[in-house]
Amino acid sequence: MSFTTLGLSPQILDAIKTEGYSEPSPIQEKSIPIVLEGKDLMAAAQTGTGKTAGFTLPILERLSNGKSPSSNHIRTLILTPTRELAAQVHESVKTYGQNLPISSSVVFGGVGIGPQMKKLRKGIDILVATPGRLLDLHSQNAVHFDELEVLVLDEADRMLDMGFIHDIKRIIKLLPKKRQTLMFSATFSEDIRRLAKGLVYQPIEISVTPRNTTVEAIKHWICPVDKSSKTALLIHLINKGEWQQVLVFSRTKHGANRIAKNLDKKGINSTAIHGNKSQGARTRALSEFKSGKVRVLVATDIAARGIDIDQLPHVINFDLPSVPEDYVHRIGRTGRAGREGEAISLVSADESKQLFDIERLIQKQLERQLEEGFWPKHDVPKSPELQPVKSKRPKKTDNTKTHKKNSIKKNSSDPRPKNNQRRRDDQKKLNKPKKKFYWGKNK
Repeated sequence: MSFTTLGLSPQILDAIKTEGYSEPSPIQEKSIPIVLEGKDLMAAAQTGTGKTAGFTLPILERLSNGKSPSSNHIRTLILTPTRELAAQVHESVKTYGQNLPISSSVVFGGVGIGPQMKKLRKGIDILVATPGRLLDLHSQNAVHFDELEVLVLDEADRMLDMGFIHDIKRIIKLLPKKRQTLMFSATFSEDIRRLAKGLVYQPIEISVTPRNTTVEAIKHWICPVDKSSKTALLIHLINKGEWQQVLVFSRTKHGANRIAKNLDKKGINSTAIHGNKSQGARTRALSEFKSGKVRVLVATDIAARGIDIDQLPHVINFDLPSVPEDYVHRIGRTGRAGREGEAISLVSADESKQLFDIERLIQKQLERQLEEGFWPKHDVPKSPELQPVKSKRPKKTDNTKTHKKNSIKKNSSDPRPKNNQRRRDDQKKLNKPKKKFYWGKNK
């Protein structure tokens, strides 16, 4: 199937062709016709499979035939969890809508609100926003939703993970009930499904891949190494492979800064990106990494779903993530749009629990490859036999078999005094004056 069969206008098809695409990905093939029909949608797909174009293309098609919005009003709202992802989605909107008279803008925190308010005064067809900044703009009467036609929740599961549930509910109350709602996500947890009940109306649900699976084009394995040797091994791998573009994930902000600093000392141009960096610094670091000015970008999980580089060849997990689902999103930064990619995790013995959780999640034991000269003194334990994670059941309350000393039930026939009575008796004993005894005789 080609894009020409999906009902898109020549202007959009020309923009797609300019970007070098001729055939839609599976998620695009399934979602575009549904969105064009105006139906609500819940779509799940792996990261890197083209979800953004799956809703951007049909929304542009629908809006191209309508009237322009009034001052401070918007026609489509796209909510994203991070600033980087918001900027990325807005770039897609501008790219695919370059031949259409469609206005768009992006708003997020960390930068001045004044210029954002100014852009909204003319009215915007498509607004990409993070929840917090959108509520700030609404509280200052800078944006209205009376003319809203489409709501998109992108990476809905990530928004819940980051604690945006209350902001999302506040935003939903402000929107018109008559609208089209689209939920796109890498995974659909039970929490997401509960949230969807109040958002979508008779949605069509599509899923192109099983939950929490990795892209087949990504070759990923682990390299066991002692924790103290991780930095030296990272430098060795970069120099050995002559890698020119590497995304490294650190579990902490301070760790990201330390890794980037150590790489710079060894002549490997690096920079860090995380939540403590200003928005300007984060945008600049990402831009320099994409252009090749920076060889290594060290990031925390805030960037796991906000970095979109067409041909990123290598991802390194310096630390395994605490949340196993984040592993899927991290390595999904490479191998995008069907291209090949490589992801290596540097795993020390103290990270065995995180490793086992990841393997149970993806239902696959990761291959282990030792690097000569970096053999660990403390071996990573062998992975146990994979068992899917089961829901926790309440513990048994019947202790008659396991705890004999607690097996006597508290009832009227129990000869022992109740707890309160025992406490009163003990207190009386403590308060009773003690007799004084002397050697030889008692006085």
